[in-house]
Amino acid sequence: MLYNLPSKINTLLLIEQSSIVTILIITVSFFLILLILGIRKSFKLKAENEKLSKKKSLQSEEDNKEYKDFTEGHLYDN
Repeated sequence: MLYNLPSKINTLLLIEQSSIVTILIITVSFFLILLILGIRKSFKLKAENEKLSKKKSLQSEEDNKEYKDFTEGHLYDN
């Protein structure tokens, strides 16, 4: 009886190869999805950053323009 105990434990601890492959496929799929989502988010952020940079450069060009007095055409009491 004691002689059969180690062989029973060994058979309980063995994991079939197909279950290992299934677990690996699920794990790789999960991390692949995370990787794809991260790359997609990175491209979106890069595009938005470029858009904001262009907007800021246009705004800085407008800030550098010379000030025009708009009150000349109006009848203000000075």
